[in-house]
Amino acid sequence: MKSINRWIYGPTPEEKVRGWQAKLRQQERQLDREIRNLEVATSKSRIELKQLAKKNDVKSAKLLAKEIVRANKQRDRLESSKARVRSVGMQLQHQLSMVKVTGAFQKSTEIMKTTNALVKLPQLSATMREMSMEMMKSGIMEEMMEETLDSVNDDEELEEEADAEVDKVLFELTDGKLGQAGKVGDALPENKEDEEESEEEIQRMRREMQELLG
Repeated sequence: MKSINRWIYGPTPEEKVRGWQAKLRQQERQLDREIRNLEVATSKSRIELKQLAKKNDVKSAKLLAKEIVRANKQRDRLESSKARVRSVGMQLQHQLSMVKVTGAFQKSTEIMKTTNALVKLPQLSATMREMSMEMMKSGIMEEMMEETLDSVNDDEELEEEADAEVDKVLFELTDGKLGQAGKVGDALPENKEDEEESEEEIQRMRREMQELLG
């Protein structure tokens, strides 16, 4: 009988919510993996940054510090997104409780706002858009907000903030040795071979960090 009803009427509200919550848990696990990867890469970069400070390689240190700042901001963004994913899951559970009282899903401005925020994150965009369409059909959400399309502006702001915080990060990670040394290029290694080795290593680490940052 259940299979016949499902064929005629589609999934029950309980089945829909369970399906959405399963997708949300999967997205949360993905975010956890990315956060751990960023933390490992950042830890390695911090060690390298202190080594560059000892060589007084300000140019390379500045470049690496910028990547560390961007990684930290990306990690914060992923942590916030993970909290939003959990919030949507709890709100869906509340919707299920309301179904038992009213017999149908209710429109939720909170779910719509939270889901729209999650669509901005490239890692979650496809899944959250798919869920949004399903929730629209179920009457929980209205159409997507236009503001979800401004992720490019977010990236530009992220870059500007990273530039502003580089000196502070250098100062903290190198116990004050760098960060107040002036503009990039004011101090460079005296040894040409050391400079080339540092540049090669810094480029490798930057590539690794950029791959994680997407």
